[in-house]
Amino acid sequence: MLRWLTPLLIALILTAAGGPAWAHAELVTASPRVGSTVPVPPSEVRLSFSEGVEPHFSGMEVTAADGHSVTAGRVQAQGAEMRVALARGLPPGTYRVTWHVVSVDTHRTQGSFTFEIRP
Repeated sequence: MLRWLTPLLIALILTAAGGPAWAHAELVTASPRVGSTVPVPPSEVRLSFSEGVEPHFSGMEVTAADGHSVTAGRVQAQGAEMRVALARGLPPGTYRVTWHVVSVDTHRTQGSFTFEIRP
């Protein structure tokens, strides 16, 4: 009896341990880069995530140090990328990017980072 029971138990353990791994859409790259200093005001902020995001449930806002929004237009999301245009002629200073996404597997993640414009 033990001769067939041992392989069966091993198969059950391996099957249970090998279930699907549900990941979250994590920020992979950003332009401007997280914590960077840029000499010229960027025309947009572009974020790339580790998996696709749901456009209707994801968003981003870019604000100046005083808290005012500097975005110009709607956030665009397609696949694993999200971007938003910025107001023209941003003055030197520190800007905060705050984002939230719902991945295609319905997990929500969020975060924020800053970049600086310094000629």
